[in-house]
Amino acid sequence: MRRSALSLRPAIAAAVPRTAMVMAAGLGKRMRPLTATRPKPMIELAGQPMIDHVLDRLEQAGVEKVVVNVHYLPDAIEAHLAAREGLEIAISDEREALLETGGGLVKALPLIEGDPFLSCNSDNFWVDGPSDTLRLLASQWDGARMDALLLLVPHARAFHHRGRGDFHLDRHGRLRRRLPNKVAPYVFTGIQLVSKRLLRDPPAGKFSTNILWDRAIAEGRLYGAVHQGLWFDVGTPPAIPATEAILRDE
Repeated sequence: MRRSALSLRPAIAAAVPRTAMVMAAGLGKRMRPLTATRPKPMIELAGQPMIDHVLDRLEQAGVEKVVVNVHYLPDAIEAHLAAREGLEIAISDEREALLETGGGLVKALPLIEGDPFLSCNSDNFWVDGPSDTLRLLASQWDGARMDALLLLVPHARAFHHRGRGDFHLDRHGRLRRRLPNKVAPYVFTGIQLVSKRLLRDPPAGKFSTNILWDRAIAEGRLYGAVHQGLWFDVGTPPAIPATEAILRDE
């Protein structure tokens, strides 16, 4: 029987990629006024900056090098990362122009070793299920079939998320988009495994990863796996104490 990406149960042991990209260049408009003087990744959640939660998880999973893109208040992020030990950290500098998610990945490519690589939003906060989330995601990777493997969470378990969902999954784990004015059962967590093939022939300048995902969907090469633990959309100031309250009860 063909295993489904829905289950996130590893069929074979798989190593997490050595390199990850952490997206940290955004303006953090939804997090205002907290981002008036701090970049969003430096806002604290449960006692430490949000970017540190992501970096800790990457390091625990076996990632050795992290590429971080910067644009808004970049000096604060760079100074913080310079004091961190245990990971090799490279900066993808977008000071001159914010390139959005797709453009940011393309600019960082010369710094990204290996194929595939992990990509995580810097404001992600998740709690593992029965096993390490990133290792389980890596175990689902199949480069012969996939250009990207997105970690999804059921809409009903996407804490503080106000959207209508992002994707549907077929029985093989392939993704399709939510239809206009409809609801989709799965939300993208901001975590994905990416093949450099996804980034071939990109548009110039700034653009969204959605453009590349749509091409992969048309080619049947965009897949999803479902997160078994907790996930929080920490995108607004009220979401911070609400998330911390849930974590205290766990």
